[in-house]
Amino acid sequence: MKLSFYRTVASLAFVLFTTLVIPTSWAQPPTTKPAPTAKAQPKSSQSRIEKKTYDFKEAGKQMEYALFVPTTYDKSKKSPVIVALHGLGSNPAQFMRYRGLTDLAEKHGYIIAAPMGYNSRGWYGVRMPAKVGDPANIAELSEKDVMNVLELVRKDYNVDADRIYLMGHSMGGGGTWHLGIKYPEIWAGLAPIAPAVFRSANDVEKVKHIPVILVQGDEDKLCPVATARKWAEQMKKLEMTHEYLEIAGGDHVSVAFENMPKIFEFFNTHKRVEKPKPQDKQPN
Repeated sequence: MKLSFYRTVASLAFVLFTTLVIPTSWAQPPTTKPAPTAKAQPKSSQSRIEKKTYDFKEAGKQMEYALFVPTTYDKSKKSPVIVALHGLGSNPAQFMRYRGLTDLAEKHGYIIAAPMGYNSRGWYGVRMPAKVGDPANIAELSEKDVMNVLELVRKDYNVDADRIYLMGHSMGGGGTWHLGIKYPEIWAGLAPIAPAVFRSANDVEKVKHIPVILVQGDEDKLCPVATARKWAEQMKKLEMTHEYLEIAGGDHVSVAFENMPKIFEFFNTHKRVEKPKPQDKQPN
């Protein structure tokens, strides 16, 4: 693998750590103290983010994930779900605190589940060079963790099987493409944001029946816009139901916050579509 590839991965880790982990105010809405005479303000939707764990048997450990359930949830009615995949060096709680994410989920009635993906650099099944201390099968464990969390949510809540969506940022965007392509029968829509993806754009043909909204900044220094354009071009060629949002002047991070409303709008208008079956061959 070329040296430039390793530099890209290292840069992703550093920038995502410094932009998403250290200055947490980036990922949280500004807060102000109410006037002394003002009535008590309703709790922020972020205050209802749950940190949960489950027994990840294949990994031999308790695995954390984050969950948000809107106050409008009614167990007698089916609810839509978004599986949200964090970026390299981040974690479920940090992604869940992306500005506007839980507010939009509350407004539109979505359950959001954010898995760890085994650890902060698991890549959700995409095979990458292993780091010291990571298990040899980290790719499999990372992917399995995502699917486990989805299964837990489907078990514990009344989930609409026709409205399960997959969204991810950076490494999570690459994971969105990977898991979307590998499990095309599950997803009602995909939203890769500034995706770190190293596979051929031709693979999108495997999910040409799934609606996709792809978000990318044209000034992204970590995940070049040229890569996203190849995927967008291929989706257009296949006449897929899709939106490609290329943000003029957009960097690697801000495009995720600023375009979250458009992602929810897109998901709101799409349900799961059955993958077309190959036509039976006609006899000669």
